[in-house]
Amino acid sequence: MVLFMDLDGFKIVNDSLGHEVGDHLLVLVAKRLRRSLRPEDTLARFGGDEFVVLLEDVEDPGEAVRIAERITNELKRPFVMDGRSFVASVSIGIAQGNARTKSPLDLLRDADTAMYRAKNEHTDHRVFDPAMYERALKRLELESDLRRGVEDQEFVVHYQPIVDLETGETWGMEALLRWEHPERGLLEPSEFLSIIEESGLAIPTGEHVLEEACCQAQRWQEQRPFTPPPVVSVNLSAVELERSNVAHVGAEILGKTDLNPRRLSLDVTEATYIRILEERIATLDLLKELGVGVAIDDFGAGYSSISYLKRLPADILKIDRSFVRGVGEVVEDTAIVRMVIDLAHTLGMKVVAEGIEERAHAALLAEMGCDMGQGFYFSRPLLPEVR
Repeated sequence: MVLFMDLDGFKIVNDSLGHEVGDHLLVLVAKRLRRSLRPEDTLARFGGDEFVVLLEDVEDPGEAVRIAERITNELKRPFVMDGRSFVASVSIGIAQGNARTKSPLDLLRDADTAMYRAKNEHTDHRVFDPAMYERALKRLELESDLRRGVEDQEFVVHYQPIVDLETGETWGMEALLRWEHPERGLLEPSEFLSIIEESGLAIPTGEHVLEEACCQAQRWQEQRPFTPPPVVSVNLSAVELERSNVAHVGAEILGKTDLNPRRLSLDVTEATYIRILEERIATLDLLKELGVGVAIDDFGAGYSSISYLKRLPADILKIDRSFVRGVGEVVEDTAIVRMVIDLAHTLGMKVVAEGIEERAHAALLAEMGCDMGQGFYFSRPLLPEVR
């Protein structure tokens, strides 16, 4: 039986406190790992912040799980170095086999696959099963397809209207990425977005969407010179926002496309706001100084902490569809939506209700004072030439 372990967030220690502190932490972790094992077990540092354990004479996966739990509990006790306290969490993959069925490399591969499964699921440990390998293989194939798709320009931008609930007029258009896969057809972001972010393609893909949306917004402005053109809304991922030059990139694209910055709004999810609140708030301020609008997307799906709302440079708050679906039918959802609308207006923000699918919901939201709505009731996302 083999355990494959990877320390979570270790890169942050190295980057913020230096490699000397990181190396010292690894030594302390190794000592605790050794204390968690039996005398006959073998512990080795595999590389970087990865460790491997060979469990002798263990055939029951339950016993390996108990050892993994002992390790995670041992590491949860804080480490103290130079007056600083650290808590080291670890992701553990468990693989079972013997010399007749598995080679050492096969065992390591299986344990490594299970470890990444545990990390992606934010759990302490996972036992390998063959389905994991199939998923990993499909993921590898999809990542390869993604890179080819970027090169072959298979990604397209669809637009969904954001409607003024009082007048029924289109206020804006949200730009939504789609992938025209040559074999699987049109794919939505839920099928590939996480892989884009993890494979390093989020930044070039995000810039492509932003530039394409700005170009399209400028075309709409030229086509309708005597009517207010729609504001184009573009999603900004955590990966993009963590780039120090995202405001500079935005300014370059606005200049290149000659788009009025007030015709552009950038959507940042509530969860991303929380993640970058302290470090990247200045980036949002720079975008605001350009004249670009900023929206809090998916409000209610994450932390929903009211205290941070007044600290954010946002113009728009988008209520998550999970609450909108229950408006008028679920007492709690209706009360929450009403409260969020009133709160946002008090803070000087406009409100967009996402995921409206029924006429009754649109009417009730308008009655509550919600400014705008978006969802299949008005239109599905479509290519610009279809509109």
